Amino acid sequence: MIFVDSNVPMYLIGEDHPHKRDASLILEKLASERERLVTNSEVLQEILHRYTAIQRKDAIQPCLDALYGFIDDIFPIEEEDVLSAKALVLAYDQLTARDALHVSHMKRYQIEIIFSFDKHYDALPKIKRIPR
Repeated sequence: MIFVDSNVPMYLIGEDHPHKRDASLILEKLASERERLVTNSEVLQEILHRYTAIQRKDAIQPCLDALYGFIDDIFPIEEEDVLSAKALVLAYDQLTARDALHVSHMKRYQIEIIFSFDKHYDALPKIKRIPR
């Protein structure tokens, strides 16, 4: 099982960028390997937040369509995830609250791999990031 971060569908639908091609190629590889791709409801909220903040509401639906096109499951965020994220934020200065929430969620579901272009996940023990 691999957790998919919000930046993956954003790069897929975004303008030309080196990560756009990388995201597409990695997704093709993971699909061919029949990897189970999952995310959480916070990723959906991040997409809404980001595109609203940059006044690109027109990109919300295409981004969600892209995500729903390859994701196998979207898990809910629960209180225990938030409380675990608090401990991570206090322990790792480089982690944002949102990213700590993803990591705590990954721990709960015993997911050790994240598909993300955010390199700060690399500092966390027991988390493998692709691409790396």
